[in-house]
Amino acid sequence: MEKIIFHKETKTFHLYNEEISYIMCVLENGHMGQLYYGKRIHDKPDFSYLVEKCGRPMTSYIFEGDRSFSLEHIRQEYPVYGTTDYRHPAIEIMQENGSNISEFKYVGYEILKGKPSLKGLPATYTESEEEAETLKIILKDNLTGAKLTLLYTIFSKGSAIARSAHICNEGEKVLHLQTMMSLNLDLPDKDYVWMQLSGAWSRERYVKNRILEQGITAIDSMRGNSSHEHNPFMVLKRPNAGETSGEVIGFSLIYSGNFRMQAEVDTHDVTRITVGINPDRFDWKLEPGEEFQTPEAVMVYSDQGLNKMSQTFHRLYAQRLARGYWRDRPRPILNNNWEATYFNFTEDRLVQIASKAKECGVELFVLDDGWFGQRNDDHAGLGDWVANPERLPNGIKGLSERIEAMGIKFGLWFEPEMTNKDSDLYRAHPDWILHTPGRNASHGRYQYVLDFSRKEVVEYIYEMMAKILSEAKVSYIKWDMNRSITECYSVALPADRQGEVFHRYILGVYDLYERLTSEFPEVLFESCSSGGGRFDPGMLYYAPQGWTSDDSDAIERLKIQYGTSLCYPISSMGSHVSVIPNHQVFRKTPLHTRANVAYFGTFGYELDLNSLKEEEIAEVKEQIIFMKKYRKLFQFGDFYRLKSPFEGNETIWMVVSEDKKTAIVGYYRTLNGVNQAYSRIKLQGLDPDMLYENILNKTENYGDELMNFGLITTDVTAGEVPGDATPCTDFESRIYILKAKEK
Repeated sequence: MEKIIFHKETKTFHLYNEEISYIMCVLENGHMGQLYYGKRIHDKPDFSYLVEKCGRPMTSYIFEGDRSFSLEHIRQEYPVYGTTDYRHPAIEIMQENGSNISEFKYVGYEILKGKPSLKGLPATYTESEEEAETLKIILKDNLTGAKLTLLYTIFSKGSAIARSAHICNEGEKVLHLQTMMSLNLDLPDKDYVWMQLSGAWSRERYVKNRILEQGITAIDSMRGNSSHEHNPFMVLKRPNAGETSGEVIGFSLIYSGNFRMQAEVDTHDVTRITVGINPDRFDWKLEPGEEFQTPEAVMVYSDQGLNKMSQTFHRLYAQRLARGYWRDRPRPILNNNWEATYFNFTEDRLVQIASKAKECGVELFVLDDGWFGQRNDDHAGLGDWVANPERLPNGIKGLSERIEAMGIKFGLWFEPEMTNKDSDLYRAHPDWILHTPGRNASHGRYQYVLDFSRKEVVEYIYEMMAKILSEAKVSYIKWDMNRSITECYSVALPADRQGEVFHRYILGVYDLYERLTSEFPEVLFESCSSGGGRFDPGMLYYAPQGWTSDDSDAIERLKIQYGTSLCYPISSMGSHVSVIPNHQVFRKTPLHTRANVAYFGTFGYELDLNSLKEEEIAEVKEQIIFMKKYRKLFQFGDFYRLKSPFEGNETIWMVVSEDKKTAIVGYYRTLNGVNQAYSRIKLQGLDPDMLYENILNKTENYGDELMNFGLITTDVTAGEVPGDATPCTDFESRIYILKAKEK
């Protein structure tokens, strides 16, 4: 059930379903005012008392003789700068006379069943009109002729609202968009803790908290990709809110390029949230008749803590953002050769690795970097997507046929957005890289970024990739992107459109993804950006899973996957068992712990299984049998965070089936202890009336016991270790399987 009501007399809009309400109105100056966002409340015709006004010193006012109506002190839907509001705006337009003052006044509205798509952009969607309603609020700046449309979609189920904005220049003069955010939300107080997911390569999406205070709190990217440093996701939570209780609002941007998420708290404690394309270095020219659509932002309200918010994002993004053949299907267990061979391989060596993988039960073998052009190291070959005959004498077609002949699928790595100077592509088209004339062109990993704002560049790469996918038996693509953009300039665009390059680049990436996924719908695409540098909702629309981080160490992955789970579904997280000592942190972690972490994701192996001992191979075979049995539950069940790796020595999380008859708990302890206390953890999401058998220790407990007293996790570290017991070590882990007994 969802509903959008317009009260004509008071010009008030009320969007609501069973969980939330969103209320706004037309203000007396024609702008849109924000009244309420939160838990569902009863509808009524008049909420005008929520527009609080008073006179304040040093304040500017709209109406002559009126010292109460100032936009500086009124909560708004989509504010502009300079007409009595001194805070950061949602939109700013430079006009031909140099002015950036706008006046967007209400014109009308439209209510649609379902949800319209956004041209050229990833966005959430519906499969039937009953799943959502969409409100379009139409505003007009009469002086410039600019028509602004604000889009709001409220879904029938869950507490999510999707928002974006569209502008069309219906005037006679050129306009320059300098700021256009996807979402603005003015909140009446500042009593929140700001949460963000930040880090760097190999330690992405760590949870960071700070108390919201007067001034600016923000995260952003200026790198051309959403970045390892800050994910386009943030949370406002009340100070007393936790995983299962308290008010929480989550904000997520479905975009893969430069972004900004900002909270501006004024000195009267009103909080303004803006989410969208980073205004810095953004300047979009609008000729008369031209239009611009912002990316979509999604906001989720929860009055039951962080876990309810996360599950709302998980369901929406797994079912109505991810698309296609693989959306609802359990993902194949794969073996990637990168950490096994790097650039040092032959066709026969690859077949040997794949053969062992097949023997162990792996379903997909993936050939990573080094198969194309003169790619003997990372100095050459990018852009030349033709198999190297010295390594692969039978090409990708021949190799893929050999792999498939043994009963296993074949996957392939690409980095389509990049080139090396030592490549046929660059030698033929040196002007195809993003570079500023007369300036040094900086490299990253000895490579350069192709100018995907140019259609001919995208077309050239598409032709090479489509040729391979058409001729060879390729079931999976790992799409990598290993450097950010510097010297952002396109020689194909005039000077007054250089502020468009960052966004046009991402539109080019989306266009290539759309063409390939449409033409090859059963190929599983996995996004990657040197690991987690572009792990964002925009990518999830095209690739239902992403390589979560280049750091494959299980202990480091506890923090990475825990933070990622705040927004992203488990089915989106590429997670593999890798070799020890680990190639990133050189840690030696037990094989069972490496698997126990990787189960909570898509699962695979990042090593040469031929190098393992006989007893390790037996363990791998058991791991794969176990994952095949439970992967649907791992990837699509309801996920609960129980204990955070950021707050202690233990990490605990769990997943529960839709019918609540099966649950799996992952328990992880980083460092061993001695003479420890007894331990237990209160579980979540079970049926209180079901009797569950603990497969690990054969005990039986009702759901209410496990959720109120807890699952006992005490092991031999409690007290003195008995002489006949197997001692625990550092990096210990266990998997508890709970199955409901039939009555």
